[in-house]
Amino acid sequence: MKRLFTFLGTITFMVGSAIAQEVVSSVPMSMPSFGEDGNAQQVVDFTPQISIDSRFGYDRVVSGGPAGFGGDGVYLNIDGKISKNLSYSLCQRFFSSQGDDDSAFDNTDWLTLSYEVGSFSFTAGKDVVMVGSYEYDAYDIDSYFDMNSMFYNSFACYQWGVKAMWTNPSETTSFAFQVTNSPFAYFPKEDNLYAYNLGWYSAWDWYESIWTVNMFEYERGKFVNCIALGNMFYVGNLSLGLDCVMRGADVKQVGKDEITVNFMPSYEFGDKFRLFGKFGWERSSEDLPYDFWGEYLSTEDMIIANEDNLATMPAFIIPGEDYIFYGAGLEYFPLKENKSVRLHAAWMSNNYTKRNAVNVGLTWKFDLVKAFKHIASK
Repeated sequence: MKRLFTFLGTITFMVGSAIAQEVVSSVPMSMPSFGEDGNAQQVVDFTPQISIDSRFGYDRVVSGGPAGFGGDGVYLNIDGKISKNLSYSLCQRFFSSQGDDDSAFDNTDWLTLSYEVGSFSFTAGKDVVMVGSYEYDAYDIDSYFDMNSMFYNSFACYQWGVKAMWTNPSETTSFAFQVTNSPFAYFPKEDNLYAYNLGWYSAWDWYESIWTVNMFEYERGKFVNCIALGNMFYVGNLSLGLDCVMRGADVKQVGKDEITVNFMPSYEFGDKFRLFGKFGWERSSEDLPYDFWGEYLSTEDMIIANEDNLATMPAFIIPGEDYIFYGAGLEYFPLKENKSVRLHAAWMSNNYTKRNAVNVGLTWKFDLVKAFKHIASK
């Protein structure tokens, strides 16, 4: 209860501060920049965007499996500017089951400070490790976990590090280089393991991409090499996502040691309905020197773990055996011209457990600044 009151008090203080800042942020500021008239006035909006997001649902494995109601977390999102060139972003999970001995930042998904100058931006803090995949890139409460790949579910994607990015003037192409702690760094301040990520982002009316080349250090001087190609095609209201994430302990083994492929079609019926599906395939080789789960089990132990597992997804992919996963669902947005509330129903299965699971739920994204401004105006 004490944590709840602390949380509510913190939120109220931040929203109140944000509303108070709105008066200041609406005043034009004289901010000369290189190559411009020093008397030119530019307006900088310091009012942060603050929202609380959450998802609640009912899960059931058909034919007598596990079932019950539950939530997928409470997320606080804050985005704003400190100055003309400096901006910040925070995504914080609350009410986690993790204990008091964990790091103060264990529930922080990202906490970044970015500096923009011309076509360049520089970011430092805890951030998402760049991997070229639209399955991977989705916000947590917009993702259906049992429908996702084992790579998605095993990869420790939030890491501390730095990133530099260049974007062309038309904002259709960006190149980024990122250095972070490695996903294999279980004690980040001690293990001295890093990830090196080079990415290409593009955005046109008909096509978007996230392509990356990655090196994840699992032992000093030893890397998982990865080529990840995320593609999204648009044809009217139809979206076609295609991911291919290839990994290997050696450059020549990329795509041979491990591979994940996702096909993700979706169709929007106006502003109210979205029909989506997924078909994925994964394969892993034997005797890999790395394990994203951090378990390093033998094949026999993996088989036993899968036999004891009652969930929809298997506990592990068995080396040499194809893992095929698939599902479909429907999302409904009941509010007019507003997608802050979403109802969903989804079905998912795979060729390992052959279990069919359903999830029905509700997602909401509550704009705190907008709500408090509305109350204050009364």
